[in-house]
Parts: sequence; structure tokens; C-alpha cells
Amino acid sequence: MKYKHLFFDLDHTLWDFEANSRQTLEDLYHSMELGSKGVSDFDLFHKNYLVHNEMLWARYRNGFIKVDELRWKRMWLTLLDFKIADEVLAREMGIVFLDLLPTRKILFPHTIEILDYLTNKDYRLHLITNGFEKTQHSKLKYSGLDKYFTEVITSEGSNSLKPHKEIFDYALAKAKARVEESIMIGDSLEVDIQGAINAGIDQVFVNHIKETASIKPTYTVYSLKELEKIF
Repeated sequence: MKYKHLFFDLDHTLWDFEANSRQTLEDLYHSMELGSKGVSDFDLFHKNYLVHNEMLWARYRNGFIKVDELRWKRMWLTLLDFKIADEVLAREMGIVFLDLLPTRKILFPHTIEILDYLTNKDYRLHLITNGFEKTQHSKLKYSGLDKYFTEVITSEGSNSLKPHKEIFDYALAKAKARVEESIMIGDSLEVDIQGAINAGIDQVFVNHIKETASIKPTYTVYSLKELEKIF
């Protein structure tokens, strides 16, 4: 067995961030009565939110903004698209969204099945996630994934972010794993795959959305079930 330590990404790889996020925003839309405040169309609201969220995450990853700004500004900018300049509402939405989101349980197909399979084969499973300590641990607890992972390395806990080499070095040290017996499994070419390359670790690109790869991962799979062919 070449690999002993399997490092998974969480969001978009195992935990279906898009589906969970949409469900949570829809709850907010109704509970905060955004329709009567001028947000005429939830689908448009959701679409605009995704654009602002992606842009602000990129700014956060590159060190231009702090986490608090990311959390409320994605709501603020989306509300502004509907001519609603209400900072108090945006901040409240940011807080409620983060309270509700981690309690969602939608996982990608075969997640539990593959984690059982790998555990039964005595692989050591860990997580490396660009997320916040409390939020990510809540997601794991509510979705029943927490029992599978020995070490959970978050960007907040490690003080670094994928694709920086430091978070991978930190993860290896915490898991007491050697580079040559470790592999990173994730959905993002620029964050998970390039990050693992930067750290000298093999990679599995989980290409859920069948995108064209701009870099060459060690392995590519199109569903979690296909990990059985590798491990």
C-alpha cells in the first residue's frame, strides 16, 4: 500500500456546499422576508450572491480582507444589487447564514460509502479545509462525517490557506505523515491540486463538474465511487 494518509478537502468535495448554501439562503430569504423588502426574485438573488461570494473569497485568500468583512459584505453587495442599502440587515444575514449553514447535511453521492470503504482498508483519513474551525467542525458533526477523520486541519487553525505550502506542511506534521505516503483529494485545481503540488504531495482531482484540467493531477476521478480504483 503506497499511501497511508489520505487528506480530503471538505467543501465541494464531500460536503455539497452549493446545495447546502442554496438551501440556507432560501430559508433566509423567507424568514427575513426579503421579498417584501425589494428582493423580487430568489434565483437572481442566489446567482448574484455566488458572484460576490466568489470575488470576496478570492480577496480573503489573497490577504486583502479579513474574515468579518467577507461574512457580511457578500450579503451587503447582493442586497445592493436590489437597491437595498441596509448594513444592519446585511450583518444580521451574515450571522444567521453562518449559524444555519453548518447544520445542513447534503453530501455528494457515495460520500459515506467511500469513507467506510477507505476506513475498512485501514487508511488514515484527514481533512485540510480552507474554512473556519467552528463552522467546519459543525458541518462534520451534523452530517455524520466527524467519526471518519483523525486530524481536521482548517485554515483558521493552521494560520495558512490552501494553496500555500505551509498548511500542507502543518497538516503532515499534525498527522505525523511523510510526504511520500500521503495524497490530497480535492475538487479545486488551483487550491487543492496546485497546493498539494506546491507541497510535493500526490493528488486526486475529484472532477464533479467535468471541467477541463489546466494542470496535470496524479489522478483524476469524476465521482467519489471511482476512488475505489485507486485505493
